[in-house]
This record gives sequence, structure tokens and C-alpha cells, in this order.
Amino acid sequence: MKTEKMGMLNSIKIGNFIMDKRKALGYTQQQLAEQLDVSFQAISKWENGTTYPNIELLKNLATVLHVSVDEILDGSEKDADGLSYSKAGIDIAYTDTIKKEMAQHLGGSDHRVLNGLGPFASLYDFHFPNMKHPVLVLKAEEPGSKQKLAMEYGYTESICYDMINHLVNDIAVMGARPLAVLDTIVCAQAQKDTIRTLVKSLSEACRQNECSLVGGETSIQPLVMEPGVYVLTSSIAGVVEKDRVIDGSAIAQGDAVLAAASNGLHTNGYSLVRLLMDKMPQIKLDKIDGLTFIEQVMKPHTAYYPSIKGLFDKNLVHGMAHITGGGIEGNLCRIVPDGFCAEIDLAKIKTLPLFAYIRNCGNINDEEMLRTFNCGVGLIVVTPQEAKEQVIRQISRFHDCYEVGIMRRGDQKIALKNRLRWL
Repeated sequence: MKTEKMGMLNSIKIGNFIMDKRKALGYTQQQLAEQLDVSFQAISKWENGTTYPNIELLKNLATVLHVSVDEILDGSEKDADGLSYSKAGIDIAYTDTIKKEMAQHLGGSDHRVLNGLGPFASLYDFHFPNMKHPVLVLKAEEPGSKQKLAMEYGYTESICYDMINHLVNDIAVMGARPLAVLDTIVCAQAQKDTIRTLVKSLSEACRQNECSLVGGETSIQPLVMEPGVYVLTSSIAGVVEKDRVIDGSAIAQGDAVLAAASNGLHTNGYSLVRLLMDKMPQIKLDKIDGLTFIEQVMKPHTAYYPSIKGLFDKNLVHGMAHITGGGIEGNLCRIVPDGFCAEIDLAKIKTLPLFAYIRNCGNINDEEMLRTFNCGVGLIVVTPQEAKEQVIRQISRFHDCYEVGIMRRGDQKIALKNRLRWL
């Protein structure tokens, strides 16, 4: 709640307003207390002006009394014939209380974050005395149609890790250290618990990737979004020394191509999965490796930054590709220099049982599987042969890592040989 709003509250006026609305609805103090799960003494204190309803109860009280939060705090009902923001579905006072709670999850102990919640924009100290030529690495991301499943099956926290891990992976493959994330939450209603869970989870996902959630936007759009629906997006800023950028330009003939394992679908292929679920709803509870189908497909996107950051300053990596939409071929080609070809032996890929299950249930051919899914490979790393074992050891501390191909001269960019093994 904004400080200026708090200073304007009239406890007697608020108390009389609550009492009048309660009586008009035919409730006793005890009946109102039961609906709000508080004591009748609390109701009595509100009505005699001794205390205010706390932030947690304001929205519920407004709903029970059929008024808005703003009307409670003002102690008067708005003109029935006049238009107001609250009548359009947005209570400014209530959304202010939500934003205030967000502050505890922003920035944290990051000394580079120079301000908190409240200013029009976030300030971030971009002074790196140990870097000769720091380069900003910028990226925006959203979790795609996986958000729909998250809302349907209660994976509100999980989808936050999906978005942040995907976002950080995209800049980490260029050798960048993640710094700061800005998020956007668009929803139909100011659902306090949901927004608090989203912001807290986004902040924790950032912390695990050694960066900070520094601010963003929470937009309440009751006339645009359906009730209960939210949309997440985010953007990130990272930094890398200019002469340490990993972009594939150092790739040489004979380099080894390594695969780091995924834990499942990550954040791609969900439109096809949803189509499969619509056609075969019974699969939702089928068990795969001890987990239900829903539990398997809702695993959060793997975070690769912790496993690869130790390779950045050792000149051990010539290129990295984050395997997302488009699969291995559609992403690895983005870092292969002209005149080179990444020869990938599909038979060496350790496909996951989940992908075999989807393939069999949907009668999907291998070409479509490779275009749509990562098929068990979430990250490709190109490294000199002499550094191969060291890189494998480093990444294998976090994820299974193994060789799947080699770089050769050629104009094809990607050459897939043999076939995937479906266990």
C-alpha cells in the first residue's frame, strides 16, 4: 500500500462504511467473521475504528461486501452511475499492496542494483573494472504454450523456472554471465497469492542462476485476459568480455561435438503434446520412469549455466548451441561457420523414455521428432579434441555429457547419420 494512501485513511469512516455494508447485507458480526475466517472481535474493532483490515483480508472483505478495495479504504461507495477504474475490474489500492510485497524479492543482496520497487525504471551499475571491453548480451523469452498446461495442472512455480532457465541458457551459450532480469506478468485479476508466487519463484530461479530479478511490469487487464489466466515474459542482460564471446567463429576441423542431456521437453513441443493429450486424454496419468506423463512433461527446463560457466575463461569451448524449437539441426546450424559441417551420429544420442512414449503414442516419425523436440539433448558443445575429456568431466558433474559427432569441412552445415535408438 502506498505511503500516501496510508496517511489519508480515516479509521472511523472506514469502520462506519464496513458496518453499514454489513448490515445492508443482513450479516451479523459473527456471520461476517465466519466468511472471512476471523474472530467477531476483529470485525468489531474494524467497525469502531480501532484497527483496519489487514492487507491479506482486504480483497476478501471487498468481495463479501460487494464493494471495491478502494471504496473500503475511502470509506464511501463510488457514484453508482459513474465510471471508475475499480468498476472496470482494477483496484489501484489493492494492486499497490501487491506491488509493495514484491519488493522483498527484487534485487536481493546484489550491490549493482541501485534502487528498488517504486521508481519508473531499474538502475543497474554497469562498472566492470576487471573487464577490458564488456559487451552486453540481451535476450527476451516466454515459456510458450507450456504456460497453458501450468495453469491447468497447478505448476505456477515450475513455469517460472522454465522461463528463467531458458532465458539464461540462451545467453550463457555465448559465454555471457547473467546479470539482471526484468519480468512481465499480465493477468485478468490482481490475484495476490498467484502474483506473489510468480515473483518469488522468478526471483529464486534468478538466484540459482547467479543473477537478480530487478523489476518489471505487472499488468492487470480484466478486459483483455480471461479470469485465472496469466502470461509471463521476461528479458535479461548479461555481460561478456568482447574477445571471449563464444559464437562458433573459432570452430575448426576435427573439433568434437558433445551433447549435454536434457531432462525432458524443456519448453518446446507443447503444441504437439497438447494435441496428443486432446486425442488421448487417458495418457495424462500413464507412468513413465515412475512419474506420470503430466509430471514428466512439466519438469522445469534444465539450467546449464552452473555446469558451463567454469569453461568460459579457459578457451576450451569453440561453440555452444541451446537445443530448443527446431531441435538439434535447427539450432546447431546457427553456430556452424560457412565451409564447415557438423556430422552428428544419431545412434549415439541417449534418447529419454518420454520421447519414445510420445513417438509411439502419436505415431510420429523420427524426422518430425527431431524437428519438434530436443530428443534428450538440451545443449551442444563444440570443443577441440585435446580439451574434450576435460569438458566432459566438467559438465558431467551436473548433467550426463558425451560425444555425438565431429566437425568436418563441408557446405551442408549439419549432416545427420544413422538413426535414433528408441529404448
